[in-house]
Amino acid sequence: MRIARFSIDGNVAFGVIEGDKQDELVLDIIKGIPFADFELSGTKVPVSKVRLLPPVLPNKVVAFGRNYAEHARELGNEVPDAPFAFFKPSTSVIGPGDEIQYPSFSEEVHHEAELAVVIGRMCREVPRERVKDVIFGYTCANDITARDVQKREKQWARAKGFDSSCPLGPWVETDLDASDLTIQLTVNGQQRQLGRTSEMIHSIEDLIVNISEAMTLLPGDVILTGTPAGVGPLNVGDEVAVTIEGIGTLTNKVVKRG
Repeated sequence: MRIARFSIDGNVAFGVIEGDKQDELVLDIIKGIPFADFELSGTKVPVSKVRLLPPVLPNKVVAFGRNYAEHARELGNEVPDAPFAFFKPSTSVIGPGDEIQYPSFSEEVHHEAELAVVIGRMCREVPRERVKDVIFGYTCANDITARDVQKREKQWARAKGFDSSCPLGPWVETDLDASDLTIQLTVNGQQRQLGRTSEMIHSIEDLIVNISEAMTLLPGDVILTGTPAGVGPLNVGDEVAVTIEGIGTLTNKVVKRG
């Protein structure tokens, strides 16, 4: 099912999305939160009448770099033998339709379309055969990167962790085989990235086993699984859209930081 987080009349709630046509989607509001057994309220509201928010508010976003060989090569990097992790703070997260604010300290900001895995339960040292048990679902992500800063500074905290650098959405799809999905990204309607999740060097199972060896994952935490080749620059005024097969499309516009 598709689970969205949204606001309406100043209230924030989760809901299950029903329908297929974009202009006819309806939310059935969930009683409470969706990370455990939940009930539907039966109160329904059209998606067109609400503001979709980031589908989760993660305690942490764990991102894995250079997980597609062609992407590693296009930036002149070696393909890592083991998963290569970094973090994006919770303050970097924005939702569908929110603005990506071009940071004042960068002159080269890039898009990176990614499949995001949402964790559904507290877990640590997850064995490979139990990985699916701790996954709540999947959503679209854009790992916005200040490329010039990434190249200049030894740590990636500023380059990948600035405010609005982690768009997520539009919702979480809980019933999905994510092993071979199409990922594409367009800028102003022109395709920039196209790949498949089957091209990952390290699988979703590899990534969750790797990071859960080191730290506890909490419900709502997000794992970014890497980006396919084709990353490139964004400019103020651009509209960037990430589409993942079986999930949907995450669209954001780039604006000058105020």
